[in-house]
Amino acid sequence: MAKREGIEVSVAVGDAAMLSDVDVVSAYPITPQTHIVEHLAELVANGELRAAYIPVESEHSAMSACLGASAVGARTFTATASQGLELMHEVLFVASAMRLPIVMAVANRALSAPISIWGDHSDVMAARDVGWIQIFVENGQETVDNVICAFRIGEDRRVLLPVMIHLDGFALTHVIEPIELPDKKDVDQFLPPFKYPLPLDPKKPVTMGALGSPFIYTEVKWAQEINLEKAKDVVLEIWQKFGKAFGRTYSPIEQYRTEGARVLLLTMGSYSETAMVAVDKMRGEGKEVGLLKLRLWRPFPYQELRKTVKNADVLIVLDRAISFGGPGGPVCSEVKAALYAEVKRPKIVGFVGGLGGRDISMAGFAEMVERGMEIARSGSKREFEIYGVRE
Repeated sequence: MAKREGIEVSVAVGDAAMLSDVDVVSAYPITPQTHIVEHLAELVANGELRAAYIPVESEHSAMSACLGASAVGARTFTATASQGLELMHEVLFVASAMRLPIVMAVANRALSAPISIWGDHSDVMAARDVGWIQIFVENGQETVDNVICAFRIGEDRRVLLPVMIHLDGFALTHVIEPIELPDKKDVDQFLPPFKYPLPLDPKKPVTMGALGSPFIYTEVKWAQEINLEKAKDVVLEIWQKFGKAFGRTYSPIEQYRTEGARVLLLTMGSYSETAMVAVDKMRGEGKEVGLLKLRLWRPFPYQELRKTVKNADVLIVLDRAISFGGPGGPVCSEVKAALYAEVKRPKIVGFVGGLGGRDISMAGFAEMVERGMEIARSGSKREFEIYGVRE
């Protein structure tokens, strides 16, 4: 029977990988994800996890080792953060193009310079177009559940794509939370053994990822895009199956107190829980405010977004990354693009906040909503607003 215990979220991520019978872990330490791979190293060293643990000299090498391991049919896991994710950048494209279902936990952290070890979403937004399925979580339980789901999603023969699980650095990774770790037998029933349909075999040598001339390159990239699009249906299917097996169901955009809401706030990651408290307070004051939590970042849930905002007057989007020289934050840009062709759509107001780990309090979210409604009524001189900056 599954038991609920107080556990550091990073440790729980390692336990989730162990429960998933991972075969290979390739890792390089970087704050704030180091506890994840340290724990996995301990599990392997103690004989609790029968897996190959590959310590490497950089994140670029970590992902390169994952490519080889996954290509021969091993269930493969790694973790990284911030500059480490960007050092992997060129290899990330190879993993998705070669249809290798690697699972990676990303402890989201601000990018340099200046050096910051605290969390925001600048690292993931710099890697948004690498072709991976990308899922955001807001607490430890969601992290554990979605690591397990990630293996089943990525390894599904209709998908065969790598998956990133994004958890906020420090705000989640280093926090002890009550988490229910599923029983191993229940995970085994939910997650079948990995049988990669196209494993490399020295007895049958093939060339993979070879030169693609202009004659074929466009068709290859289009096939990759269609595959990622279609993967959304499988993600939803697996989430539903997980819900039936474990009692916790996930969706691409989760709604909180949106009934009758004329103003919607959209968030991603751990700050969503603070936003929920702010929404409760504003609802108690008679304000028609609700919350949308964007969980599935790639493939982007266009239809679900359009459906959830169709009756709102104002949609306020919080980005925890800034698109320099652009219209504000990457999430707000995508939301605007998704709703552009809709005849009836809310006024969209973009905020950038929480950069470099700066907190946004419950009162801060309420202030953001009030300012967003004011901008929707009267406009603003800027394309977006940055929250909490000192002038």
